[in-house]
Amino acid sequence: MTQDQFILFALFATVFVALIWGRWRYDLVAFGALMAAVLLGVVDPDRAFEGFGHPATLVVALVLVVSAGLVRSGAVYLITRTLVNSARGLGAHIAIMGGIGGLLSAFMNNVAALALLMPVDIQTARKAGRAPGLSLMPLSFATILGGMVTLIGTPPNIIIAAFRQDATGQSFRMFDFAPVGGVAALAGIVFVALVGWRLIPKSAGLDASADPMSDYSSYIAELTVPEGSKLIGRRLADLDPEAEANDVALLGLVRGGKRLYGLQRGTALAAGDSLVIEASPEALDEFRAALSLDFAEGANQERLKAEGAGLTVIEVVVPEQARIAGRSAQLVGLAWRRRTVLLGISRQGRPVRQQIRKTKVRPGDILLLLTPQDVAQDVVDWLGCLTLADRGLAVTDTRKTWIAIGLFAAAVAAASVGLVDLTIAIGLVVVGYVAARIIPINEVYSHVEWPVVVLLGSMIPLGVALEESGGTRLIAETLLGLTGDMPPWVILTALMVATMCLSDVLNNTATTVVAAPVGIQMAQALGFSPDPFLMAVAVAASCAFLTPIGHKNNTLILGPGGYRFGDYWRMGLPLEIIVIAVSVPMILLVWPFQAGAA
Repeated sequence: MTQDQFILFALFATVFVALIWGRWRYDLVAFGALMAAVLLGVVDPDRAFEGFGHPATLVVALVLVVSAGLVRSGAVYLITRTLVNSARGLGAHIAIMGGIGGLLSAFMNNVAALALLMPVDIQTARKAGRAPGLSLMPLSFATILGGMVTLIGTPPNIIIAAFRQDATGQSFRMFDFAPVGGVAALAGIVFVALVGWRLIPKSAGLDASADPMSDYSSYIAELTVPEGSKLIGRRLADLDPEAEANDVALLGLVRGGKRLYGLQRGTALAAGDSLVIEASPEALDEFRAALSLDFAEGANQERLKAEGAGLTVIEVVVPEQARIAGRSAQLVGLAWRRRTVLLGISRQGRPVRQQIRKTKVRPGDILLLLTPQDVAQDVVDWLGCLTLADRGLAVTDTRKTWIAIGLFAAAVAAASVGLVDLTIAIGLVVVGYVAARIIPINEVYSHVEWPVVVLLGSMIPLGVALEESGGTRLIAETLLGLTGDMPPWVILTALMVATMCLSDVLNNTATTVVAAPVGIQMAQALGFSPDPFLMAVAVAASCAFLTPIGHKNNTLILGPGGYRFGDYWRMGLPLEIIVIAVSVPMILLVWPFQAGAA
């Protein structure tokens, strides 16, 4: 092993450990590794930022903007409004929602597809009287599977196409992934709809006979006794009848910023005391109104009322890239910047019992917010969260809906037949959406997921450096040495298993950047075309079903579904086995082993 190889392997090992640890955001980790590589002399300073202008990076950013345009135009709701029905059985519902999710994620970012359909699924579960956790995980898996069908469905496919362009001079086309990815997605969705959802453990609190929202909409909140309240002088224990009538649990008392312990239930209430309660959003508001209590930030509430803004209570789920992820409401200035009060946090189906506004919010948490009604959506967008409220499924503007669909369809067709490069085609769609006012010009950049762009822009130069130093060849030779003289299809399967295991604990983008050159090196060593190996990496990197951290979609459903970390593998492990079992024969059929160096 050369010195450069040792340094690069050490950097990649550090990146992997840091990503698994999760203390720092993945874009910071990747960019820090790139800067370290430059300082250590293994990446040329003149080429350090080439990854940010790489076609794969640009397409990922542009696809996110196009996804937003399809949403804003009402194109997605046109589909869901027509096909979703709460009267269907659970299996049929999962099959239809999975089909819709898979179809949408084939042509838009799969995280965006889940974000659109998750509120629909939750509302359908509420109406049907079943736990949302029974269908949210199947929906998440279906949107991940659907991304494998087309070039733009998921970042791994875009990256794989770029590596093929560099290796052979010709990129994969729009639907080159469809024969393998489509069959794997179809097999996976059928499994999920017929068998998979039955494997979700009941220990996750998913009792279908219970209220479908009860598993994750209970919060710890504080209500303050105002000046002149009739409660002043009464004991905390005296409020038990009112609490029981409103389905509220009284947990304690806060006075002067300190929790009172011991004989607190016998303590006489005073103005400014805060009652610590556990309740659902509806029960919380009913109890507050019944006893004329204030929210803990009563001064902020009174200011809002004085300004004439109506107040509303909303529930939102926190994705990985949200502004508030990893920070507290106090730290982001939620109250003074956005005039919004954080009432409660629900984490994996359980209410957080610490000081709410000082608690660091995690991806997958559900937040209960008190906010001015007329700016509620602005607050949600500013936080980078996703509302769990019913979106109404209304098409906003039929004329723009078909303009959005037409522009996108034309770009896909043009790129598919080779009239124009995919990056240019998607860029023209963005220009068209702005010109047609489907997306306001001042919102274009807000729809780009910049942490993913930074991650990809940073990892590509590192991957190139590892390849040029001979590091990927070393990895490939090690894998080939472990598989010995086994048939090529066994070697292909081993590559898929290794890539899939890596993707289950890392970002799929980072996994693809590392695994794709390894696949090319393995093909070269065997004297085959790189196509079957690249296709294997594309499928395996996309399929992360064992953990909530392997894919953003799995993180997104963690809180709303009331899942635990160990709940995913029960359905995810057989699903990954099915994907491999289906994909390997399809790869051999569509992309057979052919002689020729990469």
